[in-house]
Amino acid sequence: MAVLVTGAAGFIGYHTARRLLDRAETVIGLDNLTPYYDVALKRARLAALAHPRFRFLELDLADPPIVLKAIGRDEIDRIVHLAAQPGVRYSIDHPFEYAHANLTGHLTMLELFRHLATPRHLVYASSSSVYGGNRKLPFATSDSADHPVSLYAATKKADELMSHAYAHLYQLPMTGLRFFTVYGPWGRPDMAVYSFTRDIYAGRPITLFNHGDMMRDFTYVDDIVAGVIAALDHPPAPGNDAPPCRLYNIGNNRAEPLPRLIEVLERATGRKANIRYAPMQPGDVKETCADIDDIRHDLGFQPTTPLDIGIPRFVEWFKSFHKDEVGT
Repeated sequence: MAVLVTGAAGFIGYHTARRLLDRAETVIGLDNLTPYYDVALKRARLAALAHPRFRFLELDLADPPIVLKAIGRDEIDRIVHLAAQPGVRYSIDHPFEYAHANLTGHLTMLELFRHLATPRHLVYASSSSVYGGNRKLPFATSDSADHPVSLYAATKKADELMSHAYAHLYQLPMTGLRFFTVYGPWGRPDMAVYSFTRDIYAGRPITLFNHGDMMRDFTYVDDIVAGVIAALDHPPAPGNDAPPCRLYNIGNNRAEPLPRLIEVLERATGRKANIRYAPMQPGDVKETCADIDDIRHDLGFQPTTPLDIGIPRFVEWFKSFHKDEVGT
């Protein structure tokens, strides 16, 4: 049986598919290659995934008849659902893209999973954004997540609720993972680590919102994927009057100030950043930090990559992938 990885041409999807292939799994990758950022990067990731046990389907996840027809109910038994329309700020001006990809797309995966011959486990991506303006740090899954401050966050919370309903109705094992600010090689160009690195090499100003008074739980992608795989390998069992459904935070369990990120980037690139300060953006939050006690206890998850190690690794990848932008 194969594992279906949605968003396989994306950042975390690529790394997850790579890890599954490395342990001799058969992987079906699904992605619609949306041009939210440079599609050439997505195609480069797919080229790096070329393998006899990897099959790629270029499909729109939110087109249920085509997706349900393309994937046979006997082909797969597990799903790692990572495809989504990301971006807090982008959701301000493109709301319908989030309803299409994150709501209809997620529902399509629930229906596909429900009709598999052997539905062993569905692991799906949620986000730390669901905590909204929560001021209690670190964020715990027991905290309220009922007051989102962006449409993106609202769609991710809706995905969690839909998953709980399907787990309850059909006794389907599902695990949601709330990711915290993922970075690393093959990352997303719209995210801070990638865009700041590109701007430093180009000599362009870096904009720090909220005048730089922000903190993020930066989590290296290898640690994220270790958590995804650990979750996939341990489907939840039904409890007393409880469906086989659970939620975990996956983060580094350490909130880093944005100015410290800039310092580490400056050391790794050997260049000085030109910083410009700006007010807080709509839908953004000041601080994030993950309470990972539950996933540590249940799955043995433990992040091993601090910022001072992860950032130089990312910069080395950036220099090799963007040779024309780095110069001397």
